[in-house]
This record gives sequence, C-alpha cells and structure tokens, in this order.
Amino acid sequence: MGLFERYLTLWVGLGIVGGVALGLVVPGLFEAVAALELAQVNLVVAVFIWVMIYPMMIQIDWTAVKNVGRKPQGLILTLVINWLVKPFTMAALGVLFFRYLFAPWVDPQSATEYIAGMILLGVAPCTAMVFVWSQLVKGDANYTLVQVSINDLVMVVAFAPIAAFLLGVTDVTVPWGTLVLSTVLYVVLPLLAGMATRHLLQERSPHALGDFVARLKPWSIVGLIATVVLLFGFQARTIVAQPAVIGLIAIPLVLQTYGIFFLSWWGARLLKLPHDVAGPACLIGTSNFFELAVAVAISLFGLNSGAALATVVGVLVEVPVMLSLVAMVNARRPKLAAAGA
Repeated sequence: MGLFERYLTLWVGLGIVGGVALGLVVPGLFEAVAALELAQVNLVVAVFIWVMIYPMMIQIDWTAVKNVGRKPQGLILTLVINWLVKPFTMAALGVLFFRYLFAPWVDPQSATEYIAGMILLGVAPCTAMVFVWSQLVKGDANYTLVQVSINDLVMVVAFAPIAAFLLGVTDVTVPWGTLVLSTVLYVVLPLLAGMATRHLLQERSPHALGDFVARLKPWSIVGLIATVVLLFGFQARTIVAQPAVIGLIAIPLVLQTYGIFFLSWWGARLLKLPHDVAGPACLIGTSNFFELAVAVAISLFGLNSGAALATVVGVLVEVPVMLSLVAMVNARRPKLAAAGA
C-alpha cells in the first residue's frame, strides 16, 4: 500500500481540521467558491470530485462482468444489501432519530434536511474506496472488479429513482432535473470517460494502463483532500457553532454502518462465501460513495444546508469506522474461510 492508503485517516483528519480553520479565517473565499454554480451544481466541487473519481473509474474492468456467473452468490449479496436494504434502513433510521428521538433538540426544517443527507448517503454505495478496502482484507481483486462494475451499472439507473422516492416519502421536494443532472455528471460521465480511456490505453501497450493510473494517483489524492477541505470549509461556522449537531448526525450513521455490515456478514456466512469474496462484499455494502452523496446534497439543497452537513459528517465517520470493520474481517478470516471451504 502507498503512503496515502496507509495513513488515510490522518490525511482526512488533517483535511477536516484545515478546512474548518480556513473556513473561519477566510470565509469570503468559500463564499466566492460557493457562488460558482451552474444549474445548482457547484463547479469547483464538480472538478474536485472528477479528479478523485476518474482514476478509480479507469480501473473498472467491464469485461470482467462476463465472469459473474462463476460466483453469483457474492454479487447477489452485494446487490440485495446495496439496493433493497441499505437505502431504506438509512431512511428509517433518519426518521426514527430526527423525527422522534432527537426531536427536542433539532428544529423540524433542520431535521428534514439531515434525513435527506442520510438518505443520499444510503442510496450511494461505495465505488472508489472499495478497492482500498478489498486490498486491506486480501479480497479477490478480479471479483471485486465484477462487484463494483455491476454495482455502478445499477447505480446509473437506480440512484435517481430511489433517492427521489425516499426523499419524497420524507416530505422533501425533489428537483428531478438537478438529481438526474448530478447522476449523469458524477456517475455516468466518469464511467464513460473511464471506459474510453481504459480501452485506448490497453490498445496502446500492455503497460500503458498501469503507468497512466500510477501517474494519476497523486491527483486522486489531491482531489480527495481538496474536496474534504472545501466541504468542511463551507460548514466551518456550523460545525463550530453547533458541535453537538455533528454528534447527533454521527450516531445513526455509525449505527447504520455497523448494522449493515453485520447483516451482510450474516448473509455471507449463510451463503458460505469464501473470505476473499465475502470480505469485499460486506464492505462494499457498508461504505458509501460519499463523493456522489455530497455533490448531490449540495446540488439539491445548497452548500450550507443540513443535507450537505449530514453527508460531510458521513465523510468524518466513514474512514475510522471502515478501518475498524476491516480489522474485524481480518480477525475472522480463518473462521469464514473454513465456512466457505
């Protein structure tokens, strides 16, 4: 693993601290960046997210889809958790906590926006970081590619309808045009660009793809840290003024993450999946495509909205929680391997 993956929590933490500090010291800069919008999509955020996502999309091997029939159970588990369970449990937890349990401390409008942000996290299963988590648990790299490829294909057609349905159920007005535009901008176009680039590089030489991805990797790091700095800079005043709100949002997000993981783990044991398939399958369903969730929240509700804040808190809790789950998967490797044997 490279320096970035090994100290991922540290870099994200520094980005968070730096973003909050800059947001307090030079708020005018972030206000100027916030004003750079087109069709409710912030252009600077869009650029940073593209810089972050594009190198990951190039690594997705769509030809691997033909091998899905060899181990269909792992893919079935991933798809069921990601699209039939996770979005709806996230919405349910959001309503439970912010409409009922936390109602005395949160005003109704803010509660609605926090729920919306949680829903956007729940309906955006992980894409980019899956490869890191899979490597950490010694997952089957080729099968992880299959899982990610199929999952992204489903995301292209399912993200907008499920998000719109759940946001509508929780009494949020959904601007369909912006939601569809965000899906195209942050999922469809990067996928198409990645596929085209991969095809051209593979035709050039056997090593061209690996060399190009290696050169892009530092830019992906820059994109991730810059996005974190920007997002926490936008929310700096809210974070400092209402630190308790961050804790309130984090509670259901952490419960959802561990809950989905253990449900996936139980499913993997039931299906007797080998460790190198079960580990990535559980972690794909557990983690979030927070880049997409943040971008759509900003597009739909604004940079300073409660929805954007909720997705940013998702970034805050995801890395340490996911690393704890990686440790759990690795600790249970012998038992799961025996079950899948």
